[in-house]
Amino acid sequence: DKMTLANEIKKVDFIDDGVRGNPNEGFVGNIYTFSESGYAVYHGPLFQLAEKYLPNKAVDLTGKNIEEIYKSVKAGQPVVMITNATFVPLDEDEFTTWETNSGDVSITYNEHCVVLIGYDQESVYIRDPLEDSLDVKVPRETFEQAWVQMGSQAISYVKSAK
Repeated sequence: DKMTLANEIKKVDFIDDGVRGNPNEGFVGNIYTFSESGYAVYHGPLFQLAEKYLPNKAVDLTGKNIEEIYKSVKAGQPVVMITNATFVPLDEDEFTTWETNSGDVSITYNEHCVVLIGYDQESVYIRDPLEDSLDVKVPRETFEQAWVQMGSQAISYVKSAK
């Protein structure tokens, strides 16, 4: 379940000796509560966790074009995607640069992670951990733009041959 995964995802301090944590290295800050500082995690640590549960099956689709993402979904393989909570491109002033021990990282406090489970010409269908309903319908064009703006980060898996 999601709490097991939350326990197992690599974590890094929100701030350590004046330097911010890097979401490319682990979940930044406290993953369990809003009462303490926490940010997010990017695709790398998610992929590492996926490999633990799906050895030799997890696939990092980061940097691929959107058609590769849809190909995975069409094959029955949901895709975890890093986007933002509005599912539309954000203004540049909604981004800031964090100085981390491994270099500067662009972040937005609107960062969000969802699972893409379907699509059609006009919409994508996602599982959103912030929503009560299972399938959330989002306009396809703006969702794609928001995903690209967040670095085209995505992971999935390949099914075993039968």
